Amino acid sequence: MTFVEKIVSAQQTNNSLLCVGLDTDSRKIPDALKDERDPVLAFNKAIIDATADLACSYKLNLAYYEANGSKGLDTALATLEHIPKHLFSIADVKRGDIGSTSDQYAIAYQQAMPFDCVTLSPYMGFDSVETFLKDQTKGAFFLGLTSNPGARDFQYLDLASGKKLYEHVTDTVSSWNTTSKNCGLVVGATKPSELEALRHRAPELPFLVPGVGAQGGSLADVMNANGKGIALINVSRGISYASTGSDFKEAARKAAMTIVEEMQSLM
Repeated sequence: MTFVEKIVSAQQTNNSLLCVGLDTDSRKIPDALKDERDPVLAFNKAIIDATADLACSYKLNLAYYEANGSKGLDTALATLEHIPKHLFSIADVKRGDIGSTSDQYAIAYQQAMPFDCVTLSPYMGFDSVETFLKDQTKGAFFLGLTSNPGARDFQYLDLASGKKLYEHVTDTVSSWNTTSKNCGLVVGATKPSELEALRHRAPELPFLVPGVGAQGGSLADVMNANGKGIALINVSRGISYASTGSDFKEAARKAAMTIVEEMQSLM
């Protein structure tokens, strides 16, 4: 299947747009798992098992795994292997470099750790990301308009063309998408009016939408703004850390179910 076909198939399987973020902080593992050989892996497996019939995708923020060195990378790979193959996997790495360096990053996150896609920064231009787009079964979500307050430092800059910088990024990523059809855009949930405008601007691009819940984004606002476009709506802490007690797995499932039920009511 192609990049887009994988996303759509995963969404149809569970009638869900939910992407569960596994931004697992080893310092926040419930006490009930502290004696496990790999507490982070045990936690991730429990969250996946609790939500695999509700989510369409899982996103691993690799910073949380790299912080634990080689053991953390082993945990990331084992977590990826535990994600059901019919669901969609994302390596949230936000890479962006040129030449052989970019080639090595692609090998790392498309082959050594075979995620379905990665997140990338488009700042260094097409030659810094081209290697990630050669395989039509893989893809990349490019940072377009992010949820954080600092997004206004650069992303809203006015260009001579009359566009905002984030609008120019969107148009450029759309132009990269004409061949392999495996580009997507990261658009923050805290910017629903901009999200709606970008959806009209780039109707074919899948959106990865972080920021619902803990960061203040509204699921209803995102769903309304996105319309019928392809989107993966990411929720991390609101599911993974719905409880830090021994009932963390049950709480994660309940939180995910609440979100999915609201999604389905808005579809």
